[in-house]
Amino acid sequence: MKCNSNEDLQQIVNEVRFLAKEGNVADYIPALAKKNKSDLAVAIFDINQTCLYAGDYTKKFTLQSISKVLILALALQDRGVDYVFGKVGMEPTGDPFNSISKLETSIPSKPLNPMINAGALAVTNMIQGENLAEKWERIMSFVQMLANDKEINFDEEVAQSELETAMLNRALCYFMKQHNVIEGDIEELMQLYTRQCAIEMNCFDLARIGAVFALNGLDPKTGERLIPSHIARICKTFMVTCGMYNASGEFAIKVGIPAKSGVSGGILGVVPEKYGIGIFGPSLDSKGNSIAGQKLLEIIAAKYDFSIF
Repeated sequence: MKCNSNEDLQQIVNEVRFLAKEGNVADYIPALAKKNKSDLAVAIFDINQTCLYAGDYTKKFTLQSISKVLILALALQDRGVDYVFGKVGMEPTGDPFNSISKLETSIPSKPLNPMINAGALAVTNMIQGENLAEKWERIMSFVQMLANDKEINFDEEVAQSELETAMLNRALCYFMKQHNVIEGDIEELMQLYTRQCAIEMNCFDLARIGAVFALNGLDPKTGERLIPSHIARICKTFMVTCGMYNASGEFAIKVGIPAKSGVSGGILGVVPEKYGIGIFGPSLDSKGNSIAGQKLLEIIAAKYDFSIF
């Protein structure tokens, strides 16, 4: 399916692009420091098989924390709701996404939710497979299926860059292993997690995945069930409560749709029963969210009455 340029969307992109200069790219990951902070693009995938875009919607970016939603969906299918949430909580947090503090003070010591790094690492640890290669193959096949694109792969440079600098994530893993939240080899888990975060796609692919969630797990083209409906609902709920890091409450008020951001500048948006949205704008605010991308979504949501509330 081809995306069509839309003048209204392009006008909004032009209006908010200046905000990018107020933020910064995620330079703590060396490979992401090279990105052009002025990039901004959006694709909106209608469940009735039309697509609109503005900006360079084919430019690729890595998913980073957006992958947490997709891996949660796969882990819930692999392990079931009771197992997953026996090890990871369901509550939002006002702490930064990479914080270790709640692990130290919570009893039992488990991550508050699957959208912070500790929770996402625990969830990735649940993916079934005999070894790293088998687990990775299952993750890639699942993501390719959701996007209907077998060409999707991961950026090896970004994955390696993250692997070499992920000392805090390693600390989270060892803390959780001490408390029996995760098991197995930590370095193997880190390889799997950094590859997962480095999965690369464009706004169209991301919007198409959003359309699957908009349809509660159904393929928008074939009607085939790709994700059980109760799992799609759980994932969308976490997107509302925790998807925009510790700015999720403000985002829910201003925009009002399930969304998940990543520090590459991507945002996955879902308008239930209507649209999937993919946004890319690598300049970030202090919370780690695309600064122009959020404003773009806010204006679009207000103009087209997207809010679920």
